[in-house]
Amino acid sequence: MTGETVAPLRLRAVHAALLLGAYAVVTLELLSAFDALNRWSIALVWLLFLAGFLGWWVRRGRPVMQPARRWSMARAWWSAAPRVERLLVAVIGGLLLIELVMAILAEPNNFDSQTYHLSRIEHWVADGNLQAYPTAIQRQISLAPGAEYLLAHLRLLTGGDALYNLVQWSAGALCVFAASRIAAQFGGGRRAQLLTAFVVATTPMVTLQASSTQVDLIVAGWVVSVATLVLDDANRKATLRTAAWIGLGFGLAAVTKATGLLGAAPMLVLWGLAQIRLAKVRGLARVAGTSVAVLAVAAVLCAPFYYRNYQEFGSPLGSSRLTDSVPMQRHDPAAILVNGLRIGQTALDTPIPPLSHAVASAIEGISRAVGVDPQDRDITFGVTHFPVVAWYPDEDRVSLPIQGTLALLGLLFCAIRPRRFTESAGLLRAYVLVVAFAGFLYVATVKWQPWGNRLIVFALVLAAPLAGLWLDKALARRFPARFVVVTVVVAALSATLAVGYGFPRRLVGKGSLFTTSPVDTRFLRRPQWTGDFLWARDQIEASGAQRIGLVQQNDNWEYPWWVLLPGREFVALQSVIPKRPPARPADVDAIVCTGDLTVCRKIVPKDWTLTTHGYVAYAHR
Repeated sequence: MTGETVAPLRLRAVHAALLLGAYAVVTLELLSAFDALNRWSIALVWLLFLAGFLGWWVRRGRPVMQPARRWSMARAWWSAAPRVERLLVAVIGGLLLIELVMAILAEPNNFDSQTYHLSRIEHWVADGNLQAYPTAIQRQISLAPGAEYLLAHLRLLTGGDALYNLVQWSAGALCVFAASRIAAQFGGGRRAQLLTAFVVATTPMVTLQASSTQVDLIVAGWVVSVATLVLDDANRKATLRTAAWIGLGFGLAAVTKATGLLGAAPMLVLWGLAQIRLAKVRGLARVAGTSVAVLAVAAVLCAPFYYRNYQEFGSPLGSSRLTDSVPMQRHDPAAILVNGLRIGQTALDTPIPPLSHAVASAIEGISRAVGVDPQDRDITFGVTHFPVVAWYPDEDRVSLPIQGTLALLGLLFCAIRPRRFTESAGLLRAYVLVVAFAGFLYVATVKWQPWGNRLIVFALVLAAPLAGLWLDKALARRFPARFVVVTVVVAALSATLAVGYGFPRRLVGKGSLFTTSPVDTRFLRRPQWTGDFLWARDQIEASGAQRIGLVQQNDNWEYPWWVLLPGREFVALQSVIPKRPPARPADVDAIVCTGDLTVCRKIVPKDWTLTTHGYVAYAHR
């Protein structure tokens, strides 16, 4: 790594993403403090941003490369590029383009989004602030809301959710850019960088989530941004400016998803150790100052949310219901080993049943041999059971056998022979250790769950540059080159199939975006509920009810009510938020219930008329 800026255009993309993300978070928090979350205030916020950007651009005073010249340079590169590089660019570009089309066409239909991701945004808009509110769905309050902060701006500006999927698509592109830049920072040539981008872009979980309102690509984007900025400072003394950029990435990761800290925090440790190595005795004060700057900038972004959690639950991490269900509750070596083996099997699951069954049986045997029940609730989420079929292209659980194996091989070879891949062998080995440690932190702290593959996307993106460096060297040797070519072709085909036939958004077959109505697309996860929700909507519209009471459980769908009945006021008739009592049935015009209708009958006043329709019930005076 030299003193020159590596891949400056991609660095600008990283900076732009961090700046936009931080601006969105800070402005939303500021407007919330004044109960001013509305379309006009958000429009003013972005007009000020555009004015500031234009002013900076004018003062910059540098010549801008004309689009015609850029196009000419791109054509020249394409003409001179080897066939394999053209293939990589075509696959990466084609996937991003198809995913963009799907993101624009598809209505949000992710399961968790229907339950809490998007519902919480509607409550913020209705209340005009980010404060906690009564709800039976605890995750709406206590889980980190950084991704929803970004979506809230789009909701307030457009009045709907038509652009929501573009945030995850942009995050996927950020992962591709930042990961390929890391390969360049280690001296990887153009082919190594393209191979890195290819590994990220063809990962089924990435291709499926790129048109979704899930949040895993967003947190992966912030984590890999921190990683590439840390590597910039690895061989130079950090300044307050570079520290601020790293702080923005760390803060955005922290406010978006707690698992992001498992990748971002080790990167900060690498940054701190590198700065200490570069500092002389007097320079330690400078290291301390820049370290404080990183944490201070991060705190500006995430402290308000965690403080609200502390106010509501007595802990910045939120409700004990969450802290007791997701994190590991035993940390002895045997338990961590079993958890890691199960996570690895689920991540690398293949559509070859005999192989999957054999590996799962072997893991269960190892578990019993070390004295750990493979279904132990202390290391297994909820009432789920290991193993599960994870290869099917479903955005919540699809495995990554090809890209995961390549990442592990890259990790191994870069650790054994770092000098083969870069002149900065020490830094590469340190990066390998940090990525491995991030993976260890995950298996030591997060219980196995059927949906765990989406939680480790950040680790795959961090390891992708190692796979790219190794694949590039392997192409120079005869036998490995054949293996690489076959692997690339299979990965490209798997990504194409995931986009074409994935769930719950696909291009062809039953449920295609081109043949399914907008309402049916929203309910593809639970098509049997479509008629029930539409029936209740018709009942409420006919009655003229404006204030609707909700009776639901922690995993029920709330968001469809906001979409189907715009302009109504929705209030919870149950609340699991200790300091937020629910509304009274006497104060609403109508009640809708989902899920356990036994609970509904207990809450609906006895003199009201209650009618059920499958999964849904409707009550009125």
